[in-house]
Amino acid sequence: MDEPDTEPPLVVVPGADPSVRQLCFAWGPAEVLVCETLFGRAGTGDGAPSSSRVFVVRRDQDIYIQTLRKLFNESHGIFMGLQRSEEELAGKSRKAQLVQVSKNYRSVIRACMEDMHQAAVSTRDPALQGQYSTQVSILSAMELIWNLCEILFVEAATAGPLLLRLLDWVRLHVCDVDSMVREVLSSESPSKHKLFWNVVDVFVLQGRMDEARHLLSKEANANPTSMNMYKILDDLMKKMPVPSLGNTQTLTELELKWQHWHEECQRYLQDGTFASNPHMESICKILLGDEDAILEKKELMTTWYHFLVTRLLYSHPTVKPMELRFYAQSSMDLFLGGESSPEPLDMILMAAFEFEMHQVIKECSIVLSNWWFVAHLTDLLDHCKLLQSHNLYFGSNMREFLLLEYASGLFSHHSLWQLGVDYFDHCPEYGRVYLELHIERIPLSTEQKALKVLRICEQRQMHEQVRSICKIMAMKALRNNRLGSALSWSIRAKDAAFATLISDRFLKDYCEKGCFSDLDLIDNLGPSMLLSDRLTFLGKYREFHRLYGEKRFPEAARLLLTLMTAHIAPCSFWMTLLTDALPLLEQKEVIFSAEQTYELMRCLEDLTAGNPDKQKFQDDDVETTKVEMLRLALARNLARVIVKEGTVEGS
Repeated sequence: MDEPDTEPPLVVVPGADPSVRQLCFAWGPAEVLVCETLFGRAGTGDGAPSSSRVFVVRRDQDIYIQTLRKLFNESHGIFMGLQRSEEELAGKSRKAQLVQVSKNYRSVIRACMEDMHQAAVSTRDPALQGQYSTQVSILSAMELIWNLCEILFVEAATAGPLLLRLLDWVRLHVCDVDSMVREVLSSESPSKHKLFWNVVDVFVLQGRMDEARHLLSKEANANPTSMNMYKILDDLMKKMPVPSLGNTQTLTELELKWQHWHEECQRYLQDGTFASNPHMESICKILLGDEDAILEKKELMTTWYHFLVTRLLYSHPTVKPMELRFYAQSSMDLFLGGESSPEPLDMILMAAFEFEMHQVIKECSIVLSNWWFVAHLTDLLDHCKLLQSHNLYFGSNMREFLLLEYASGLFSHHSLWQLGVDYFDHCPEYGRVYLELHIERIPLSTEQKALKVLRICEQRQMHEQVRSICKIMAMKALRNNRLGSALSWSIRAKDAAFATLISDRFLKDYCEKGCFSDLDLIDNLGPSMLLSDRLTFLGKYREFHRLYGEKRFPEAARLLLTLMTAHIAPCSFWMTLLTDALPLLEQKEVIFSAEQTYELMRCLEDLTAGNPDKQKFQDDDVETTKVEMLRLALARNLARVIVKEGTVEGS
């Protein structure tokens, strides 16, 4: 298998020319702002025209790749399940559940990799094809590293089962074999195919003995004269002792069986049993763990870690975890042979074989193109209680540090930010602070989005952010002349000053149009009307109109008088209130008592005599007419009341 290309891409700022202008930058919450300065190159004096261009470089570009959305969304569910089940994980079942969580993460990586591969095959755009192919390589490397970490750290496989897990690891990640096998088996005469012995060798190198024996049987049937040689090799391969997960035999017993089998292979090789067939002789040497014979098949293995596992299988099947580092280093040296220097992926895998978890995470943070991998792997390792000794490298909890970085990247996306909220929630030290800072920067483009953000803040009792969001939305609604929405947001923000301002706008609209808008909202203010005096007045004034419409005139009259005498109505609205009293004063039935009539008269006099705009009433014919009509109506009502009350007293 070709080693995945994990070199991070060079960031190029489009349109910027560093040779002409110096560039300066500043980190934002999830991106870099790069701008051209006014300074040219030192001493050139080129007098180039000034520039004011600003370039935005996103920190986590992978967040914006549509085909990676499955990776972020589905892994979020696995992450949340792991956090919820933390208290339930105990005893022997703890390791099994953590291994299952790790496998779930790997299945998401593999599914995403397959989707990306399909996208690369189906697209006709060379640029997109290159992008998808790069992502497939990165995802392949991620799964390769994660699988090894799962074996060594999460499952912590012991001597014996460790080799079986490493064999599965190699088989899973070496995909070229399957296509070669299909080509050989689909031919008319498999044993005559030019790749026949290559396929047999690969099966042997991967410890797939049953498949290797099956292919060899085809060769045996085609060459009856060499049947004895084939039977001997088949018997050796069949009897090879290997560790078994369900076997109760001890390591000592396994080593003894393996030693006897090894001696038997050595005897057949020295006797020249396979001398007449170089292919079979080579296989026997591989069974004996001959490093030179194994290295001759270098092109079939393609990677040093495949060579490592094959070497362990045939020379040290009971390898202990802490012995891996020595075999890994020597295998890489032997395989590369000084021909090429190790790639970043090689260094990450080597760090894993050396059980340097911190180094694995550090190298992955540098090499991989996003924070997803290190954040989720570190969280899993932290749940395995493996990272306590590594926190000092980051000045704080390493798990939290990486989760904060990953969640911050999610917040730069228009919809993935919702996932970031949950990651911040599970960062006990700084998560709350980060969430407060990032949630304030979410663009509230629609009311639906604002409500979603608001609900998140309310659930976490982020009172300052709740008020800020409500104020922003109230201002937007007010600018769009949506008074009902603006009032609703201001009430939710418990902003008395803004509620007063909007109430004044409602009253102004009423004066201009003669009716209220958003009646449902005003009719159902309830206790919210107590937020400010003006809002209280608005609610009560609307109640007056409702009582009047229901012809409950005495109640309407009492409420109107209360609004006048309680001084919660704006002075500019007094004339409107007095004018509203006119229809009640003209009713056939006397509505206002003498005392109430005197109160209305006093209010009218206060309005006309004590108003700083007194001259306005004298110069404005309409206002003068209103005042005269009110005085006449009040006088007539007072006369009717005196007659009525005098008659009642006389009787």
